[in-house]
Amino acid sequence: MVKFSTESDSLTQTWRRNQLAVTVATFIGSTGFTLVMPLLPLYFRQLGVQDLGEVALWSGISVGITPGIAGLMAPVWGKLADRYGKKPMVIRALLTFVAVNVAMAYVTAPWQIFALRFAHGLFAGYGSLTLAMAAASSPKDRLAESIGMVQMARRLGPTMGPVMGGGIAGLFGLRNAFLVAAVVYIIALLVVVILYTETKNQSESSNGKREQKLSIPAVLRINGFFALVIVIFILQYAERSLAPILPLYIGKFGVLNDQVPVWSGVIFSLIAASGALGNHLCSRFMPNWQLHQFIALSVLGAAVAAALMVIAPSIIWFLFAAPIFGVSAGLAMTAAYTAAGHRLPESSQGVGFGVLSSGSMAGMALSPILSGAMGTVSLEAVFIVNTVALLGLSFFARRNVGTA
Repeated sequence: MVKFSTESDSLTQTWRRNQLAVTVATFIGSTGFTLVMPLLPLYFRQLGVQDLGEVALWSGISVGITPGIAGLMAPVWGKLADRYGKKPMVIRALLTFVAVNVAMAYVTAPWQIFALRFAHGLFAGYGSLTLAMAAASSPKDRLAESIGMVQMARRLGPTMGPVMGGGIAGLFGLRNAFLVAAVVYIIALLVVVILYTETKNQSESSNGKREQKLSIPAVLRINGFFALVIVIFILQYAERSLAPILPLYIGKFGVLNDQVPVWSGVIFSLIAASGALGNHLCSRFMPNWQLHQFIALSVLGAAVAAALMVIAPSIIWFLFAAPIFGVSAGLAMTAAYTAAGHRLPESSQGVGFGVLSSGSMAGMALSPILSGAMGTVSLEAVFIVNTVALLGLSFFARRNVGTA
């Protein structure tokens, strides 16, 4: 009994230390990622691109290529993580990020930025791997808490990155901002190396046989898993759809032009902060519900908030709807990843979370393109489509996600 208690305490301590390492590294990493992104248009102008259309084009493709390629590669890096260990793969990704940002400080032509951003996506896989790391060392009954903490850190990092990047660029120049981003990634790397302990490969079942590592098609055949990918894709799509049109939509409320950026920033911050709160609260509320019911209800809350945005008569009304949308989306997103974590064999968590990450990044990549196109016809259409998509997703989740 004493031996069992000692082993249990040791596992708990390992989990807490690993959870701290992954959460802090995720926060630092997401801060570094967003530290330089808003600076790219200015950097292209510094490199000699003067036409505003060309600046927008170079910025758009350079920003979009990274999540696009990373989404394709996430299951590949996840599968390698299942074979060789998650910690080595995260270290590999962070070292790549350091090298890319150092190189970005010394580019001399726009195409070089695009090429480096392509390489950033090609060798990434960081986001899905940190979730897999959190799941690997977490007790099953604390899985929602572990995943929620990592997702909360991922949301909060971008609230600091752009502010830091703008300040650093203003004081020390654009090129040095990329060197600072490299230093930020080095700090995240040290946190992982020093604090995270790779748990033993628990791919052996109780009868001593090793669990088979699943392929990507085999992962998608797990009961309800493909439905969870769809849930994550649509949630990410709806959340990212606001970026291209929100400043224009706010203008219809009679807000003065010079105040539109301020109100846009406030609303985006509200959605991000409330989404992080939803990620954190998921572990408290979810145990009282069946998983499919909880996900369906959370998505329904996001649909109601999207509908309120459609009929909002004033900016104050919109400010009321934004945190409802954020909390609901945060609850549903963490619940979806938790449901997937419970169904994935421990030997295939890397590839499984990689597939989920591909769904998320697909939504992230497609949403600004499609919502921007819809916005040329009707700004309200973006919110109407979000409402309909989320209502349909709520019913879909209830019927297809399953209870396990």
